[in-house]
Amino acid sequence: MNKYLKFTIAIISFALVIVLANVLYNKLAKDYDMGDGLVTEDTTVSTEKDTQSESDTEKNIAPDFTVVDKDNREVNLESFFGKPIVLNFWASWCGPCKSEFPEFQTAYEEYGEEIEFLMVNMTDGRRETKELADAFIQSEGYSLPVYYDVNQDGAYTYGVYSLPTTYFIDSQGNLVAYAQGAIDMDTLKKGIDMIR
Repeated sequence: MNKYLKFTIAIISFALVIVLANVLYNKLAKDYDMGDGLVTEDTTVSTEKDTQSESDTEKNIAPDFTVVDKDNREVNLESFFGKPIVLNFWASWCGPCKSEFPEFQTAYEEYGEEIEFLMVNMTDGRRETKELADAFIQSEGYSLPVYYDVNQDGAYTYGVYSLPTTYFIDSQGNLVAYAQGAIDMDTLKKGIDMIR
């Protein structure tokens, strides 16, 4: 075979791959609706902790974890049950986390009396420290309650591998919905409406 024929076959093959990829993409895109970013089906948190009972899993109860507050006092998620909870995992080095913080601040100012906002900083002691998180919060003038996951208990319990991640928990402690990635005010309000 001469070079011209090989080149022509390669170009035709490449064009076929592009056409097939486009057809497949368009078919799958019609079947997949990204919606508002909230996941409401099967919001069960998969955890390797053995402390969660089978009946809790069936009820979709939010697994408990321990973080520390600004004064280094231990705080458990379960201590907030009784009010709806917006639980957000974030870090000061995370661009998408910073981009959604003003939305959370606005929602906190509007709903802070009736809903608990738990802004859990992924404080690993290396890339993220309490000092870095506090500096970010202070420089931007945020008043949201911030907690520090210094032992990665929350991250481990909730399997958080992507920041930001937000969970919406009703007043009985049931996981209702979650979102991975930055969310806008409309999505935040939709999640809040689901747990009110």
